[in-house]
Amino acid sequence: MMPLPEVRALLERAFPGDRIELENPQGDGEHYQLLVVSPRFQSKSLVEQHQLVYGALGDAMRSAVHALALKTYSPDEWARAAARR
Repeated sequence: MMPLPEVRALLERAFPGDRIELENPQGDGEHYQLLVVSPRFQSKSLVEQHQLVYGALGDAMRSAVHALALKTYSPDEWARAAARR
């Protein structure tokens, strides 16, 4: 179990100034929904983008975070997705 502020701090360290939307909808400190929009994802595959996020969370992904619903976008991808909505 990891409190939401601790998870957020790990992500903000790895993606400073980027858009991070993090929720723990069940309130259990184990199941998270995450959206990250970062220029670091530009020209990266979805797998590579997710690996960057998993790397930012480090050991928490192996122990404290039980489930992570993850959406990642570069700013260009995010703009295209917004245009489709």
